[in-house]
Amino acid sequence: MRPIPAIQVENVSKRYGRLQALAEVSLEIAPGEFFGLLGPNGAGKTTLISILAGLTIASSGSARVMGFDVRSQYREARRALGVVPQELVFDPFFTVRETLTIQSGYFGMRNGRGWIDEVMHHLDLVDKADTNMRALSGGMKRRVLVAQALVHKPPVIVLDEPTAGVDVELRQALWRFIRRLNQDGHTIVLTTHYLEEAEALCGRIAMLKEGRIVALDTTQNLLGRHSGCYVELRLDPDRLPERLLPEVVDRRANGAYRLALKDYVELEDLMRELRASGVRVQELEVIQPDLEEVFVQIMRKA
Repeated sequence: MRPIPAIQVENVSKRYGRLQALAEVSLEIAPGEFFGLLGPNGAGKTTLISILAGLTIASSGSARVMGFDVRSQYREARRALGVVPQELVFDPFFTVRETLTIQSGYFGMRNGRGWIDEVMHHLDLVDKADTNMRALSGGMKRRVLVAQALVHKPPVIVLDEPTAGVDVELRQALWRFIRRLNQDGHTIVLTTHYLEEAEALCGRIAMLKEGRIVALDTTQNLLGRHSGCYVELRLDPDRLPERLLPEVVDRRANGAYRLALKDYVELEDLMRELRASGVRVQELEVIQPDLEEVFVQIMRKA
């Protein structure tokens, strides 16, 4: 018997007047997946998250979290979901521990002090437990938002730009903790503009543009769509043969030419052309395309 999807979205559309925020979006996320939801600003990512969290009602279509309909079974669906919002939203009248205790109370959690202490420990919040939320730095507030999403032990966790504006140390600590939650069986859905994070963490990725899914595949398959490579060259004299100019995609700050090659065989032809032109290679670097390159290509085609 097939397990119940952690998230199931079927033909979801959302319209705000003339603006079509989402258009017939369908996707399914399996339990235990680390799933990436990528797209430029205004693509509809936050709208989709808001529908899953019950904060926005879809104009058409249906959405389920752990099998619970987000409209007709709101309580069950919301209890199964933890959302870390993009904005720093907090109550300025409570300490960190009070904030987390109140949040757990919303979901009927009793005697949750031990779990709250564990969450604070993993997010390095123990020293700030009795500090008022107003006195925290932006990075510390971000940690509390993550903790709030976890206090009711949801099986599905949505992270909406969780590392926006945070320092490197916090980012690394956060990802260690999130990886551990995923290994323990939690389903993670991540939206981020740091595509290197998505490439390193996500097993599957959906890309949205203007409210539509334009790509949905495993990370490896998406990377495999770009079969070529890039070559960066510094030359002496600093002159690229005219026949190679159409292959140039960028001129780097250090004076290097970046050329796009369809495959590695073209590297031989490139070197032959340079030798025939009397140009000496000072530096050469072969660069594999990353998820950012694939993302840009897909967005252009879409």
